[in-house]
Amino acid sequence: MANPQGQHNKIIIKLVAVVLGMFGFGFALVPLYDVFCDLTGLNGRTSNKAVVYEVMDIDESRLITVEFITHISKGMPWQFEVQTQQVKVHPGQVEQINFIAKNPSGRTIVGQAVPSVSPGTAAIYLNKIECFCFEQQVLTAGQQIAMPMRFYVDPQIPKDMTYFTVQYTLYDVSADNPTLVQNRG
Repeated sequence: MANPQGQHNKIIIKLVAVVLGMFGFGFALVPLYDVFCDLTGLNGRTSNKAVVYEVMDIDESRLITVEFITHISKGMPWQFEVQTQQVKVHPGQVEQINFIAKNPSGRTIVGQAVPSVSPGTAAIYLNKIECFCFEQQVLTAGQQIAMPMRFYVDPQIPKDMTYFTVQYTLYDVSADNPTLVQNRG
């Protein structure tokens, strides 16, 4: 008769290995998902890299409606809004939208805007030439700034895609940047 204690030990070792493997896989999912989203543009993630605009033919036969939404994360005391909530652009046409941020608090705060696009597949056709989201914004107490975003919609955008939304969520990243806060505060 086989040793039951030995069989139990083998099963326990296998179960512990499975649990450890699942735990490790759970940690690996976040960076793998980020890479997947960056490569495919899914989940509305846009790249935070400026593109070089080369003069291209503007497709004047189509108009794409781009809506802009602002959101402030919990705990961020800034006021944040877009001056123009919706624009209609021809694919290939460069457009500029201005966002306004104000720090009504009594302290210097570092903010970082994170964009997302809906539907997510539209993200690969949104090309930002200049964007306040490329850099962290430092506002002293009471300061207000205008932040531009220059973009164009790639003429390769599918014909059936005529509308998408760009949302910017503003986060307080002051704790990650104590030197920026001290230098401005």
